[in-house]
Amino acid sequence: MAEFPPASPQSAHQAVDPRTGEPLAEATPAATIIVFRESLTGGAPELLLVERSAQMVFAGGAVVFPGGRVDPDDHALAQALDHPFAPDDAAARIAAIRETIEETGLGIGFVRSPDGEALAQARAAMHAGATFSQICRDAGWQFDLAALAPFTRWRPPFNERRVFDTRFFVAQCDAHDHVVEVDATENRHLFWATAADALAMADEGKVKLIFPTRRNLERLAQFGSIADALSHVAQFPARMIVPFIEERDGQPHLCIPDDLGYPVTSEPMGQAMRG
Repeated sequence: MAEFPPASPQSAHQAVDPRTGEPLAEATPAATIIVFRESLTGGAPELLLVERSAQMVFAGGAVVFPGGRVDPDDHALAQALDHPFAPDDAAARIAAIRETIEETGLGIGFVRSPDGEALAQARAAMHAGATFSQICRDAGWQFDLAALAPFTRWRPPFNERRVFDTRFFVAQCDAHDHVVEVDATENRHLFWATAADALAMADEGKVKLIFPTRRNLERLAQFGSIADALSHVAQFPARMIVPFIEERDGQPHLCIPDDLGYPVTSEPMGQAMRG
């Protein structure tokens, strides 16, 4: 059963750079789901993307996948469930599921997906301050955490205003009659697009992409289906990616390792949007 590799002996907040062995800056654990749905026309699969509010400190105005930080309640809920995953991995899966409901109204990672009305009520309750664990207990929702497959994990080494240690999962959304709706708080727009179309929109200046999102979209554009993506993941198990700066062609580039399945592994610093 796919899961993220075990953490280092140090805590999640005291990880080391896999390239240098140096301690990394403190980071906030986070999680996100790359939601696939098959195209009705038989083309490349579409992905669910959200455009963040321009006022947000982190990635303001950028297009990203739904997700957010891992909360203590996510750990509490994960501990109460029967699952085979490591505690931090399970809590991240819960957080990704919760954040996707909060940001889009879409229910992913359940044994039986709640109906739209139940999800809308849960979303409103969470925005009003209710905990996800209590909502799930009251509704009797059962999770299928294995429906989320590990894709990658990013943790920048830079001492910036917001540093996140983000686990990315991929999951399938089967139905086309579901309703997704922007939360109008952290995000201002959401849409479905193929990875190639999202990259084209960025190249045309229609949307902004931070460095990790662009690299992930380039990787996702290689896949004709979620089955292709899962086959690829089996060849490149999720490892922590710590970007680094390196001189290339006479100018500094923001880079990632070249053995993780990414077709593009660097971008000039002057072009890279880091969040």
